[in-house]
Amino acid sequence: MIRIALGDVAAATGGRLTGGADAAAEVSGVVVDSRAVASGDLFAAVPGERVDGHDHAVGALGSGAVAVLAERDLGDDVPAVVVPGRVLDALPALAREVLARRRALPAPFDVVGVTGSSGKTSTKDLLAAVLAPAGPVVAPPGSYNNELGVPLTALRVEEDTRALVVEMGARGKGHVAHLCGIVEPRVGAVLNVGSAHLGEFGSVEGIAAAKGELVEALPAAGDGLLDGGVAVLNADDGRVAGMATRTRARVVTTGWGPDADVRAQDVQLDAMGRARFVLTSSLGSAGGSAREVPVQLLVHGEHHVSNALAAAACGLAVGVPLDDVAAALGRAGAASPGRMQVTERPDGVVVVNDAYNANPESMRAALRALKSMQRPGGRTWAVVGEMLELGAAARDEHDAVGRYAVRLDVSRLVAVGKGARPVHTGAVLEGSYAEESVWVPDLEAAEQLLADELAPGDVVLVKSSNGAGLRVLGERLALVGAAGGATAAGVTTP
Repeated sequence: MIRIALGDVAAATGGRLTGGADAAAEVSGVVVDSRAVASGDLFAAVPGERVDGHDHAVGALGSGAVAVLAERDLGDDVPAVVVPGRVLDALPALAREVLARRRALPAPFDVVGVTGSSGKTSTKDLLAAVLAPAGPVVAPPGSYNNELGVPLTALRVEEDTRALVVEMGARGKGHVAHLCGIVEPRVGAVLNVGSAHLGEFGSVEGIAAAKGELVEALPAAGDGLLDGGVAVLNADDGRVAGMATRTRARVVTTGWGPDADVRAQDVQLDAMGRARFVLTSSLGSAGGSAREVPVQLLVHGEHHVSNALAAAACGLAVGVPLDDVAAALGRAGAASPGRMQVTERPDGVVVVNDAYNANPESMRAALRALKSMQRPGGRTWAVVGEMLELGAAARDEHDAVGRYAVRLDVSRLVAVGKGARPVHTGAVLEGSYAEESVWVPDLEAAEQLLADELAPGDVVLVKSSNGAGLRVLGERLALVGAAGGATAAGVTTP
């Protein structure tokens, strides 16, 4: 973090110093977890549903915090900046001040925003790797993509930071616009428009309207790619491509088609579902002629090609040469847990843990990746939990996943939990045999079934929304060999 005096923190947030806080004391970081406090940090006391950060203020000071960012007075012996409203509203104001200080420095600095219904975190991780050749990069850990995570990420920016990558999630109209108001991105990528959070938005059109807030917030196009706003749009998604009319920024398209500005050609998958392709673009090249460079991804699944194209386009917009972009994509692995994490166990079983998040589009992409990883003589297992926040479409969307798994000829389908039962029903109605699709009531029953039946050469995908809890199952499966001997309890067959 760019160091800032406590008095300037108060000025930026509209707060007042209390408890003997020293206005000249320097803040070198901001944290919301008192257990993570380091010397020089400002502890932001965020009230939560279960824990109120104000109750841990004294402990944070004991661990080296300079002061507490608080919503109320904490006493004469607790140095604090007391803000007039919520701490959650003060953090964006502080982030804007830190970013203004970074922008005031002469060295180049860019903010790149990423949004979409699926693939945000994986793309963010690829993008952080692509931008690294240009200089130090700040990117969020995991899915820090909301009103708390975005300012906390921005507050990590330092004097030598070359680029800030911001993942932007939304569960309603105006959410992305709010996040853009905090970080003011110059480059913005919209990956896709799907059914994630359909229950909150009410329609796919509503989702598209919200995701497009990113390109609406970008500055106007400049004379070149490296100055002025750049909107990176997925030409393979009609709703995303249509956002070109909603932005003042220069539009750069990505896709598999021949007309995309940054495109993939000759896509092939290896035995572990990792894509290699020819990355083609004229952006940043002398004379505007198209150049081609080979790329071999380390991440698993064909759907990562589109993510890689978005990362490549953003990298080119920041000035990373095409050759360096391709090399960085080839070095970037799965950096965030629960996103296509692949583990080959000592017993020959391959576990694919993709259970941090799920929606109909990402579920289908994961099932395709599973099939691409099938080994000769081995089986494919899809262990599927509930996709949350789909609203009235939930039953039909789960039913469709089961049918899709049957069409792909997935060897075994295990639907886990009450919310995922329509997955099993859909598979049965699509023609699945009794031994191919089962329903189990909970994670424990699924784990028992897999321990009893997984065999060397099998590939097992674990996929659900994070709230459904299957990520724990994926982690357990990755840590052990085939246990054997367990009895599959609570299994329902047609």
